[in-house]
This record gives sequence, structure tokens and C-alpha cells, in this order.
Amino acid sequence: MKSVTSKGKQSTRDLILHALKASAQCNIEVLADEADVSPVTVRHHLNSLQAEGLIEVESVRRKVGRPYYVYSLSEKGNELFPQKYFSLTNRLLEELKDRLPPETVNEIFISLVERIMEERAGEFEGLPFEERLNYVINLLGKEGFLARWEKMADGRYQIIEYSCPYISMGQQHNEVCTLDKQLMISVLGTAVEQQSCMLHGDDCCQFTLPLRPADIQINS
Repeated sequence: MKSVTSKGKQSTRDLILHALKASAQCNIEVLADEADVSPVTVRHHLNSLQAEGLIEVESVRRKVGRPYYVYSLSEKGNELFPQKYFSLTNRLLEELKDRLPPETVNEIFISLVERIMEERAGEFEGLPFEERLNYVINLLGKEGFLARWEKMADGRYQIIEYSCPYISMGQQHNEVCTLDKQLMISVLGTAVEQQSCMLHGDDCCQFTLPLRPADIQINS
């Protein structure tokens, strides 16, 4: 039975990920049916997802005929979806906020970003701007965000997040919403303006970089 999804609001990539989450294993034909696209399109997305380490593939042998492949979410892929530890994390944050002033709670989240940056020191500082954008998209992916960047007609850049691992948590603790933006600022070395947010009912979180690359001073 086909699962019920809101296809109009989800990208093909998301539909594939959700189909793999709903079933232990899926072949290309099932995924094409779930996403309502051709098997060729599904293969393209599966190759990208496999390159990102989000899915695993297994060859299944038949008694007659050639083997076929089935796909499933990897451990990293499963982390894109809300987990059972949400309730515990929510309670811990509530306790933290009850015991500490708001300024201290915000400092803790800033320190978390600083810790992530310390772990990645030397990996991005000398990169050209667009390579930094690739780096930040990859970093966001490691933190559970599905995102991409694009260059706009006026020469500015924007980052679009179309899946957030903290959306359920952020509805009660909006402090967690600062994590992704602070990561962008730390890697790109420029201000970042947010135009839309999924917590406010938008389809995606969209960020614009107000400075053109030629105006940005990058320390090598």
C-alpha cells in the first residue's frame, strides 16, 4: 500500500527519504512510485544520497534471473528524522532554562557552535567563497540539515534549508534555531539574514548573504 504523503510540499529527495524511513528496504520501482517520478530520476537521487552516506544498498539474489538492489537508510540517514530522545532532550532544556538566566542559555548554544568550529579548525579558512558555501552545506548536512546554496540574479547568494532536524524541538525552544545560522556566519565570515523559517509555517528556511563575495574579506 502506498504511504500517504504531502507530495506537493516535498521535494523528490524528501519523498525518497521518507519512503525509505517508512519501509525497511525499497527497490527503485517502489521509490519511483512513492515519489511519482521515473526510475532514472530515482537513481540520480539515490546516487547523491549514497555519496552523502545517507543510504545503504544491498544486492538481493533471486532463484531465477539477475539480482536486484534494495535501499535503506543508513544510521546517518535515520538521524535526519526525529528520534525517541526528543522527550528527554526537551525536558533537559526545560530544566536548563528554569535554572539559568536566558543570557547564560544563549551563551551555551554559542559555545556549542564554537566547539564545532574548533573541531574543524583549518578545514575551510583558506577556501574561496563558493567552496566555503559547499563546505557549510556539507557541515549542515552532518548536523542533520538538508540544504543547498544558489546564486541569485543580483549576484548575492542564498542558502535554503528544506529539512531541519530540530524543527520539533524549536517549536518549544527557539534557542536551537540559532545553531545553523551561527555555523553559517562562522564558516562564511559574513552576516547572514534569514528571510523565512519553517517554525513560522514557511516551506523552507531561507538565508541571504547581504555582501557580495568581492566585498568579503576572507582571512587566509
